[in-house]
Amino acid sequence: MAKIAFILLCHKDPDAIIRQAQSLTAAGDYMAIHFDASARPEHYAQIRKALRDNPNVTFAKKRIKCGWGEWSLVAATLHAVEAAVDAFPRATHFYMLSGDCMAIKSAEYAHDFLDRHDKDYIESFDYFQSDWIKTGWKEERLIYRHWFNERTQKRRFYGMFELQKRLGLTREIPADIDVMIGSQWWCLRRRTIEWIIDFTKRRRDVMRFFSTTWIPDETFFQTLVRHLVPEGEIECRTLTFLMFTEYGMPVVFYNDHYDLLLSQDFLFARKISPEAQELKRRLGVLFSTEGAKFQISNEGRSLFKFLSGKGRIGRRFAPRFWEKESSLGRERELLIVVCKKWHVAKRLVDRIRQMTNIPCVEYLFNEESCHLPDLGGIQSTMGKRHRHRRALMRMLFDYYDTDRLVVCMDPANLDLLEDFGRDRSTTRFLEIECQFSDDYLIGHAMRVGLAGDRTPRETIERLLPTVRNDMTHESDRMRDAEFEHHNHMREIDPTEVNARAVAEFLTVPTSTAHDIVKLDHLFAD
Repeated sequence: MAKIAFILLCHKDPDAIIRQAQSLTAAGDYMAIHFDASARPEHYAQIRKALRDNPNVTFAKKRIKCGWGEWSLVAATLHAVEAAVDAFPRATHFYMLSGDCMAIKSAEYAHDFLDRHDKDYIESFDYFQSDWIKTGWKEERLIYRHWFNERTQKRRFYGMFELQKRLGLTREIPADIDVMIGSQWWCLRRRTIEWIIDFTKRRRDVMRFFSTTWIPDETFFQTLVRHLVPEGEIECRTLTFLMFTEYGMPVVFYNDHYDLLLSQDFLFARKISPEAQELKRRLGVLFSTEGAKFQISNEGRSLFKFLSGKGRIGRRFAPRFWEKESSLGRERELLIVVCKKWHVAKRLVDRIRQMTNIPCVEYLFNEESCHLPDLGGIQSTMGKRHRHRRALMRMLFDYYDTDRLVVCMDPANLDLLEDFGRDRSTTRFLEIECQFSDDYLIGHAMRVGLAGDRTPRETIERLLPTVRNDMTHESDRMRDAEFEHHNHMREIDPTEVNARAVAEFLTVPTSTAHDIVKLDHLFAD
């Protein structure tokens, strides 16, 4: 059976560290602790005293002062790993933790999971080809030497960087090493750890190289595992659930996140708030529970993105400065069908296509697979369509040789609706208001990744009011925009009323509009 040696780097909150060590070792696992040498000595003494009689706890033989972005974090990890290898010969796996981490599954579940999957779990993406680094330095982290801490010795850090850059003092990456990058929270098998320790003793050139790179805890283990272990034995993921805001700050979990955390396909979570005492208590009890069952739905990240975006809805009323003269044209009419149920809008525009000679394009700003003519590449990706929205629309008018064009858009695309609604062309809107059953909302939540096939029913039921309110809010936002030509077609209205709305939208006779909307299955799910 799997036996885990937890590698804990910490620097504060001795009471929490003691509780964490006692909880994780109570199930028969182990822990090696490196307590930052710059932290308060009395805190370290408190931890040593509280855990001295626990045979499943050991301490790094050498303590060093750690700083963010420095090699010291990797060195501290290696000291703790070496202590764990020596002290715990029965340990089969080594799991990197911080003091802010807690188990979100039982020990029984974790051991069974590791027994069933003979893999190393570590994010390990190609440093230069992946987009793991979103902004800031990339190559500069490696080809220049970094001796000083960027946060505490900023002038020296950037001064030495500028000096090396000015003098052209770059260096080569070791020839046989492909640098990788990923999260520092990993779980590695004993054999892999032993290979890494042996490698650090043999390859002093690689050690020298990484010791002066910037933020090496994101590259050192990630590179060595990929260098030493066959690819088929590496699972390129972390077993620790963590999320970041759009500002790069870690999402903190509180008491009411218990059910959410348990449903994620991870063994631990980071970061648990120090104030979330009830959450910590419940997770502590859970870890020692036997026979616990877990419904894995894994919707945490998509749910966070969905909910956190609701309070920060940005609206852009003015055109971009480079688009001031890029109107679609005063003589043109852009007819936008706005509907949350895409299949309803598609049925309607298909009827419009049959009953009129107006060209129709479906959800071109929402579906990558939307059929579009070859317009020289501007239509090739969703990013290009959004960035060059007006140019794309002008080219569609020219391609179809028309002054009238029907397109479909989702009501969530308010920035697009605002943009086109204020163009010098004539823009008309037909908002189709549908009824949303619980079954439809559940299907929608699954389509957009808020829920999955294994999401517990109670989780879905808690989510449904939020999804329903969000759809209502999108419609309210359209009304608040006060578009000049805004027509409404409602599922609950009789055919005659909807025909008048379509007639006004398309400026066609009511009889033609009536033929367009008299579809028995128009609103069917």
